[in-house]
Amino acid sequence: MEDNVAELQKHTSTALFNALNVVCKKIAPAWSLQHFVAVNPYMGLTELKFTDAAKDLAVAAGIQMTLPVSFYLKKLEEQQITINDVAIVLSKKYPNEKSDVNVFLNKLRDFDDTEKQSDIILTVADTACKATGKDWGRFVTTRVAAWAATYFDQGQAIWATTNPDESIYTSWKKEAAWDFNPEIMGLAGFRAFVKSLPDNPLQAAQFALGSLGIPEEGLSIYLHRLLLRVGGWAAYIARVDFDNKLYGNGDEKLVELLAILICWEACLLNTIKDTEIQLQWRDVCANLALAPIKGELDSSLTRKLILQEAFDLAMQNKLIARLQSSQQAARPYAIAPKAHAIFCIDVRSEVFRRNMELVDNAIETLGFAGFFAFPIKYIPLGQQEGQAQCPVLLKTGPVIAEEIPENKLHKQAVTKRILTHQVNQLWKSFKSGAVSCFSFVSPMGLFYLPKLFTDSFGITRPVPHPDSTGLTAANSAKTRVSLSYARHGKDTLGIPLDQQVEMAKNALTAMSLTSNFAPFVLIVGHGSTSVNNPHATGLDCGACGGHTGEANAKVAAEILNDELVRKQLNKSGIYIPENTMFMACLHDTTTDKVTVYNEYILPADRVAEWKDVKISLELAGKASRAERLLRMAVDPNQDADDAIMARSKDWSQIRPEWGLAGCSAFVVAPRSRTKGINLGGKSFLHSYEWEKDHDFKVLELIMTAPMVVTSWINLQYYASTTDNKTFGSGNKALHNITAGVGVVEGSSGDLRIGLPWQSVHDGAQYQHEPLRLSVVIEAPLKAMNDVLKKHASVRNLCDNNWIYLLAMDTEGKVSHRYTGNYTWEIVNQPEAC
Repeated sequence: MEDNVAELQKHTSTALFNALNVVCKKIAPAWSLQHFVAVNPYMGLTELKFTDAAKDLAVAAGIQMTLPVSFYLKKLEEQQITINDVAIVLSKKYPNEKSDVNVFLNKLRDFDDTEKQSDIILTVADTACKATGKDWGRFVTTRVAAWAATYFDQGQAIWATTNPDESIYTSWKKEAAWDFNPEIMGLAGFRAFVKSLPDNPLQAAQFALGSLGIPEEGLSIYLHRLLLRVGGWAAYIARVDFDNKLYGNGDEKLVELLAILICWEACLLNTIKDTEIQLQWRDVCANLALAPIKGELDSSLTRKLILQEAFDLAMQNKLIARLQSSQQAARPYAIAPKAHAIFCIDVRSEVFRRNMELVDNAIETLGFAGFFAFPIKYIPLGQQEGQAQCPVLLKTGPVIAEEIPENKLHKQAVTKRILTHQVNQLWKSFKSGAVSCFSFVSPMGLFYLPKLFTDSFGITRPVPHPDSTGLTAANSAKTRVSLSYARHGKDTLGIPLDQQVEMAKNALTAMSLTSNFAPFVLIVGHGSTSVNNPHATGLDCGACGGHTGEANAKVAAEILNDELVRKQLNKSGIYIPENTMFMACLHDTTTDKVTVYNEYILPADRVAEWKDVKISLELAGKASRAERLLRMAVDPNQDADDAIMARSKDWSQIRPEWGLAGCSAFVVAPRSRTKGINLGGKSFLHSYEWEKDHDFKVLELIMTAPMVVTSWINLQYYASTTDNKTFGSGNKALHNITAGVGVVEGSSGDLRIGLPWQSVHDGAQYQHEPLRLSVVIEAPLKAMNDVLKKHASVRNLCDNNWIYLLAMDTEGKVSHRYTGNYTWEIVNQPEAC
């Protein structure tokens, strides 16, 4: 009999775990501020059609995936959207609405979607809030967030109040059992109820669900709503699960958080002494049995989805028209380019590349993911732990350490940097100590006045740049990357020669750069410069895991300049001339300045030749700064260089640059297809020549990595614009860093994820308008279909309309649009613009 009971419990726990796990998969991961990575917040919903996901999220939590109708009506008035665009969407996607486009539009003008949609799916907290007038939902979120901030703290807190070695559920239960706040708020017997919960999270969830009486039919959407209530911390824990899965570890931690939220619901229901709540909750459960209830939302939401798709189509047609005219506008490159410049595909590079080609037609630019196919783990000088310098979809490769070649000087620099860090930590502890902080301000405050003055007027930088902290300018200039074998703690450093050759071959092949090398090849990573900016890493390179591309550029140049590597590449058919030099560079996207790190390799007889290239870099930077300044709220009479530089070190600046705001297109083709046209810093540009890709392995790599990553970026900006409350991080001016991993808006509440409102809106208008990514690839249709057939996750993005896939023909014109299920329609060429 006992065996039967045990088996039944095991079966029940497995079924419950699977049910909880399915819901948890709907939550997209979110990375910490230190490694901020743009991620598609709808990632767990891409198996659904875009429209179905919009309806599900609207029902579950009132989440918006479009802007209000007024936005689209204004676009119609401005003729950014035409009546024909709306008619096409109505006829193809929504045949029930196709009777009369004018009738449809007239109804919209009388439609008011500004009223808040009433919640359809209610929780116990929602029910209690309606019955008592107390915001129990906010209270629960605050308590869960306060516990999570201590459990996941990354060194910000002076005192540790939780044990990170304990499981999530165990840690929460211990704290909740001693937390007096719920009982002060009126939850009599809260701690006793918590102590009575089983120690196993699944058993606790099972017990709580039994107490709540949730019907099976409505369980999934109810659980989804619970997670979305603390969506920030849920997303952070989903990232922990994401990394565990990537590196082969088990342990689904988000399931434990969901168990905690279920237990909180049971605690509320059993400790609020209000008969009315019990009665109302029964009605809620009865309604949940009929869930999902979508009828009353369908009509209004469908209208907005039609308008959104018409907006997507209208802007896509403008892109197609520009690409169509590019062949007439483009100037051919010089016969023998004096330099190749390989930039990240980032939309900000489009501005610099275009200006560089304008000031010097003898420089040929290419686009490639900013880690340059060198997925390394990089350990800066004086640090023990490294950082992943590659897209989060990939595992890190070799471990590379920064060093100063002179051994004595290296040891001195490391010692000084460590000492500087330790002194800074002690000083921070003193300033924030419970006793010393009171005696700090009065005697020490006056000494800060000169610094406050110079910082406020942009004369000095408020804090040293993290890359130069503890290093003199001379030592910083002498740092190198070491590819030699060594040991560093538990890590093995360096890259063996055969691996260097393989990495170099893969990188050059993927770049479509295997012949006709210019005398100089610039490998240009990118990063940004700003101060007092918690989201600073969000302006760095997403392809480098939210870091700058400096380390990757240095490693790539070091390997590709190696004579032994070149000899081995020659055997593979890739001949790099002896006079070709690979230069490691970094493009600062805030200031549009380019730093070159390995000029020390230049022989004396090549300095003048290289100086000519550097002049072109400086001129391109000046032109790019002037162009970017047009988007900034800056006095047009102010000097562009001075204004841009000031923003990079202004500690009150909430918009040091616009990042990737506006990103809406991804063009995978030779640069000749886009050269000569202004894409406005809104297009990712990846160099690709399909004729050289004999087995289409490079195409597969592009469609499964850069195409996915660019869709992540695009949809993060999309979601942060359409529903910043849920998928954005709110007002930057109200941010406070919590646990060293993220921000809260104000003094408490859920972890805020996504982009601040100031990253998508300038105070008067949107700087990022919600458009799904249009991906244009010059490749045979069959080759692209083969990739889609092989990779279901990529196919979901295209078939379910999360992105638009278009094909470019051999004449450089967009010829076909993907319509799903491996079928394509011919694109009618719009008028050139």
